[in-house]
Parts: sequence; structure tokens; C-alpha cells
Amino acid sequence: MEITWFGHSNFRLKVANATMLIDPFFVGNPTSPTTYQEIEECNLILVTHDHTDHIGQTLELAIKHDAEVVAIFDVIQELIHLGLPQHLGVGMNIGGTVSRQGVDIKMVQAMHSTVNGAPAGFIITDPNGYCIYNSGDTGLFGDMELFGQFHDIDIAILPIGGHFTMDAQQAAYACKLLGCKKVIPQHWGTFGVLAKSTDSMAEQLSLLAPDTEMVELEIGTPVKF
Repeated sequence: MEITWFGHSNFRLKVANATMLIDPFFVGNPTSPTTYQEIEECNLILVTHDHTDHIGQTLELAIKHDAEVVAIFDVIQELIHLGLPQHLGVGMNIGGTVSRQGVDIKMVQAMHSTVNGAPAGFIITDPNGYCIYNSGDTGLFGDMELFGQFHDIDIAILPIGGHFTMDAQQAAYACKLLGCKKVIPQHWGTFGVLAKSTDSMAEQLSLLAPDTEMVELEIGTPVKF
């Protein structure tokens, strides 16, 4: 599995047959090292919720690359209204699982706001059982412990920025609940109200979830796991 971070909550995952974008926010993202027009390959897009800094350029990228979009049902309906070809929309809801491009994608709840539908996270499992949980924007909630009981989570991608989401202390406690082996911080450093670094996350992990390793990705640099 290869993961590239484009800043904020914008990720590319290459796993099985999927070249997957999650929350492809390029326009207006001051930390992105590239533009959406420069994305050369994409056959799947996951959207956690439809705030502009998450849905981003989903519509443009889906049409350009003929990529399926997986999101909560209401967001898909809005995208179809805006011009997404109907055959590219994969609407689902909390608790459901779809299989696309060789990976299983389970939609789970998140604690946040959204314009359409409800916010969500995704638990992505490849054919070998390697498992990534991307929480999307969320606050801390106790049912994260259930995710760890139902799934052997190798990597959790969690927000640490505070203000709109969990801060570092809550994200570290989330790692304890999830029992994840590694954590990749997201949703930090993009805008002035968010945490400026991952230093506090490292400190809190050592106190609350010492068995979880923090992996701070360098923006734009692919990392293989």
C-alpha cells in the first residue's frame, strides 16, 4: 500500500487495483504541492462529507478520470444534480460496505457537521487484510473502540488540528480505543486556527497510546506501508 498526503485531509492511496483519492481538496488548499489538473491517475474517490475543504474537486476529477465516487447517499445525489454521471455515483450509508477495485470500504459514523446527509469515516481493507481507518473530520466518541474490536486496524488517519475536530490529546486517546498500530495525523497546519505541528500528538501518544507509532507524512511524498 502506498499513501501520499496532499495536505489537509487530502490523500491518495494505491492499494490492490485502486488508485484512490480521499477528500480531494486542491483548489484553496494552501499546502497542496500540486493541482487537481496534474493528477494523472484516479479510479476511485471517497468523500467523508461535503464541506468545501473535503469534497474539493471530486466532481471535476471523477468526470476527468471516469472514477467512481463513494460517499453517503445524499452527497451522491447532490453530485449527480451538479453533473456527476449517475453510473459513477456509489451512494451508501453508515454501517454499509461496498467492494470496489479489489478493496472493501465500510462506512462508519463521524461526529461533525455537513451540508447533505451525515459525516462519515471509512474503514478500508485490502485483499490481504491490511486495514486503514480514515475518520474524516470528527470529535472523539467512544464507539471507536468497537471499530478496533471488529477490525484489526493497521493505520488510523485522524485529525489533530482542534477547533473543528479532535485535538492531539483526543486523537491520541482515539488511538487507544482503536488499538491501531500506526497513526497518520491529518487536518493540521493548513489554516491559522489549526494546530501548527504534530509535537503535541507525539507527546500525547507517549502518555495515552504508547503502542501506536506516529507517522508524519511529508506533503507530496509517497510512502509505502
